[in-house]
Amino acid sequence: MKRYFLLVALVAISATMNAAKLRIDRIDPTDWYVGLKNSQVQLMVYGKDIATVKSVTTDYPGAVVDSVVRLDSPNYLLVYMNLRDAQPGTMTLKFDKLKVSYLLKPRAMKGEERHGFDIGDVLYLLMPDRFASGRADNDQIKGMNAYINDRSKPSLRHGGDMEGIRQHLDYFTDLGVTALWFTPVLENNSPDTDNGYSTYHGYATTDYYRVDPRFGSNEEYCQLIREAHAKGLKVVMDMIFNHCGFEHPWVKDMPTKDWFNTPEWLSEEQGLSGRDPMTGFGDGKQESKYLQTSYKLTPVVDPYASEVDMRETVEGWFVPSMPDLNQRNPHLMRYLIQNSIWWIETAGIDGIRMDTYPYAFAEPMAQWMKELDEEYPNFNTVGETWVTEPPYTAAWQKDSKLSEHNSYLKTVMDFSFFEKLNLAKNEETDAWWNGLNRLYNSFVYDYLYPNPSSVLAFIENHDTDRFLGDGRDTLMLKQALALLLTVRRIPQLYYGTEVLMNGTKELTDGNVRKDFPGGFPGDQHSCFTKEERSRMENSMFTWLSRLLHWRNGNETIIRGYQTQFIPYNGIYVLTRRWHRNTVMTILNGTSKSATLSVKRYQEVIGNVKRAKDILTGRYVDLSNDVVMKPRQSFILEFTEE
Repeated sequence: MKRYFLLVALVAISATMNAAKLRIDRIDPTDWYVGLKNSQVQLMVYGKDIATVKSVTTDYPGAVVDSVVRLDSPNYLLVYMNLRDAQPGTMTLKFDKLKVSYLLKPRAMKGEERHGFDIGDVLYLLMPDRFASGRADNDQIKGMNAYINDRSKPSLRHGGDMEGIRQHLDYFTDLGVTALWFTPVLENNSPDTDNGYSTYHGYATTDYYRVDPRFGSNEEYCQLIREAHAKGLKVVMDMIFNHCGFEHPWVKDMPTKDWFNTPEWLSEEQGLSGRDPMTGFGDGKQESKYLQTSYKLTPVVDPYASEVDMRETVEGWFVPSMPDLNQRNPHLMRYLIQNSIWWIETAGIDGIRMDTYPYAFAEPMAQWMKELDEEYPNFNTVGETWVTEPPYTAAWQKDSKLSEHNSYLKTVMDFSFFEKLNLAKNEETDAWWNGLNRLYNSFVYDYLYPNPSSVLAFIENHDTDRFLGDGRDTLMLKQALALLLTVRRIPQLYYGTEVLMNGTKELTDGNVRKDFPGGFPGDQHSCFTKEERSRMENSMFTWLSRLLHWRNGNETIIRGYQTQFIPYNGIYVLTRRWHRNTVMTILNGTSKSATLSVKRYQEVIGNVKRAKDILTGRYVDLSNDVVMKPRQSFILEFTEE
């Protein structure tokens, strides 16, 4: 009997000691919101041996612990809670005897009250590291991995930040864009090295709930969005569910064995601690277990795809330094879904751009989109679908009949438009296939899209050569922009196009991601004001700004029916009509003078004798044929008589 009591006493003492040692390092999400349609929340609890707790409870009114899930690693614990009847306030969670406070917040508005970007917007894509620096005290952050701020090297960090963007919000409104898309702003705590490896681009996330301190704080990001909204600007957040950064805590301590694709490559026994941050490889033993993606996205829609091709696409790593996440793990996918909801509620973002969309598993991604659509029916997400054939892109759009499974992805990226336009700029438009015929022949497949008005088009972005290449010839640039901003698409611009920024990827991607002139201390030249810009820069800025301000709120462009004509005599004509109003985009796709036959376009011109060219403010006589200069562009606007 004495032995029994002694044993009980020892167990009690041991339990008390364990409770005293128990520590929780963090909980994701950092806080949560009540009143969501899906009232369940997953709390990922981090802490040494946290999975050894025997119970997790709360007496907070309306909050119920649905389940507690222990993973392969003892240092994580998933707590699933139902908050259907809970009100905002501070909830106390008890992990055995350890008490932890957790904040439940009220929502700023109902989900259906949030309106995302659409065809009425023009997105302006910029890289926070390369646009402008507003602070110097965030260039070096104590406790983060080595950081080299060297603007002389195009592949290292340059020091741009949120404050720099905030200080120039008026620049965007002066230009006439309506939405800002930043490349990823979340923490990328990877080591920057002098051999060119850097994560200034933001695509190697190491903390999904923290803005990279070198860009600013979470509050600075939220403040930037509030001020952008006050000026009529929307903000689109770039997210990545396909992969994360090698320095994410999940890598060194995997929550489950299947948290990543090919996770055996991450085992510490294979030399993880000694890996090269440039390549991801350690002592050479890892290479045999590393699966590289083929970068070929066709297997995910190919009815004849082999297993090996499919596996390389969706399970292969994008690069060795970015571990490939396994979205088929339901706990991981719940974490990611919640993260996007948290940023919508916390920061008030107006849209999401999802990187490398088809590289991830399609069904879990569709579940994410479906849940966001149910919670935020007027929100919008665009997925990067980098294949240049319209049938491929159309298959990824919500409600497509080309796919067995609904993706619920409202907006897709038109890489066909990008490719055809960049080919056409170097060609003469002939009677069949070359030049602007490429654009005509791309748009004929719009019948494949459930909603062509929810397709995002662009002429360049951060992953491509600049449209100007290494030159400054504006004739084709103006044609490209005239078409981009009048066609039935959501248009996206790339920062600096309006002031003739150029560059190619031949040596490094950094050469198409140059610093915006005037955004950094010591810049000898600035493009932020008319007085600082050169004559050529001002000419381009004024031309594009006039076009953008005219487009804003233009019902004919936003809602108008589209008609296109087969290029004739080297001239491509595309029209938009709404009620009695017509917009007629006319492009001479040759390097010679060409004549527009007015009679050929009578079905849209009708009895109209003259029309205003919104690009110049001058009127064009439509009672006779119109002679166009080489590569000349018109955007004519008129009302039926």
